Amino acid sequence: MDYLEEYKRWCESSEFDEETKKELLAIKENKEEIEDRFYKELEFGTAGLRGVIGAGTNRMNQYTVGKATQGLANYILEQGTQEKGVAISYDSRKMSKEFSMQTALILCANGIKAYLFESLRPVPELSFAVRQLGCTAGIMITASHNPPQYNGYKVYWDDGAQIVSPRDKEIIAKVRAVEKYSEIKHITKEEAIKKNLFYTIGNEMDDKYLAVLKDLVLNPEIVKEQGKKLKVVYTPLHGTGNTVTEKLLKEIGLQNVYVVPEQKDPDGNFPTVSYPNPEDPKAFKLAIELAKKVEADVILANDPDADRLGIFAKNTKTGEYESFTGNMSALLIAEYRISQMKEKGILPKDGMLISTVVSSNLAKAISNYYNLEFIEVLTGFKNIGAVMRKAEENKDKAYVFGFEESYGCLIGDYARDKDGISAVMALCEAACYYQTQGKTLWDAMEDIYKKYGYYKEVQVSIVREGVQGAKEIKNMMENMRNSEIEKIGSYQVLVFKDIEKDIVKNMQTGETTKTNLPQSNVLYYELQEDAWCCIRPSGTEPKIKLYMGVKATSSKEAQQKLEELKNEMCRLGQAPMVH
Repeated sequence: MDYLEEYKRWCESSEFDEETKKELLAIKENKEEIEDRFYKELEFGTAGLRGVIGAGTNRMNQYTVGKATQGLANYILEQGTQEKGVAISYDSRKMSKEFSMQTALILCANGIKAYLFESLRPVPELSFAVRQLGCTAGIMITASHNPPQYNGYKVYWDDGAQIVSPRDKEIIAKVRAVEKYSEIKHITKEEAIKKNLFYTIGNEMDDKYLAVLKDLVLNPEIVKEQGKKLKVVYTPLHGTGNTVTEKLLKEIGLQNVYVVPEQKDPDGNFPTVSYPNPEDPKAFKLAIELAKKVEADVILANDPDADRLGIFAKNTKTGEYESFTGNMSALLIAEYRISQMKEKGILPKDGMLISTVVSSNLAKAISNYYNLEFIEVLTGFKNIGAVMRKAEENKDKAYVFGFEESYGCLIGDYARDKDGISAVMALCEAACYYQTQGKTLWDAMEDIYKKYGYYKEVQVSIVREGVQGAKEIKNMMENMRNSEIEKIGSYQVLVFKDIEKDIVKNMQTGETTKTNLPQSNVLYYELQEDAWCCIRPSGTEPKIKLYMGVKATSSKEAQQKLEELKNEMCRLGQAPMVH
């Protein structure tokens, strides 16, 4: 694509509305901005379509959303599953409501039933609704935890999981085949309703979803009793989380739930946070202030589409609130739920715990301890969903727990995406349980480390924006891929995995085998002493991600080892570029 020609076409063609043209003409002197908006089309990554809102092929707007929806519609019609319909939800971001209505009506214009939530709802409820309604697909308009200027478009298939290979490639091929925006079909809402193609999803879906979650509570009596004392501060960070969370916590018996008032209502400007991401401790500023005021035991935050959960819990020794990583919170839930299931005799013999290649090795230790099958997949919860689908079809394995380090887990098989709502519930249940032993969630985490070893992990993102940034990221990956790295810091490399080239190399013997994973631009280094590191470009943001983990005999030793490994990986990741 010649970006200047495409820019000119958008400025002049009758396909585009006057507002779009006005926005583009305002940047006619800014060649760099024009190039960034038009040098490529938005593509599906690990979480679908995602980009900055604005005019251009590399932006989220009514045309790129329309093209994606028309391509998806063409694919559904080819599959012959249009009668099953598509469920659609959206978050609090700018243009989310408009994009969701546009999406629904384009589907209806193609003769495909659309089930649109009456107002914003979280990702996990959309995944649940796809399964409940027996839809052929689902669409969530969200940019998850990205900054306010972003929006996105996640596509789910009939099992409630995000699309995976080869379906994702087949759908994007259909999207690319829509060459002209004039090919996008239109219908009014009134016409769609008259033709029995447009349906609204109301509160009845909330009730079904919450009923399923409440059934997953393992110790309901303890929650009711301890829920009288436990104090919880919760924030949806201006997103969808509180459409159901406060109600859920009260219904299971928590009587002291404090929702951060300044962040309670949905707001796409995210006025109180620069980055609405529960991975970022700065997003907890107001929640921590409220927690200190009410003397809360635990602080919980969902991201705007409520598939992720961040947590702070009180350290009884210091009285301070301590931050949990995504690995920590997920594995605290895992240890609590799995130990309780075993104690109650309901842990499946054919149970599986699923994690990703960049998540903590503590997951393997927990799986081994409870005799669960440990399954490792590529980054992205859709890959966990794919394993769940296969097990469901084969009826040969029981899903027990799945998580990824990026603050997301799923405690049951009612959905096929990470669920920050059920994670809030599970952590509150665990907090009630440990409270009976005089422990906080931080104390419980410390017990886990004493039992299995001190596993610590960190992730570092190196941001490289624009066209030049994309080249630099590509060069960083090639530089690492083509370097025979035998040692990282003080650790010998035992095994090197190049998942894109499907190679696993034993660095001691030189023997090579296959990864048995789908092709993906990921490099993984297995190190001595259960340490590891991994490097991959982000599928949704202009950054390269470095992951690493260590195991030690104390928290202090683990932190020291991790710091050394992080410094070495950052040095390697930013080594001289290959040209």
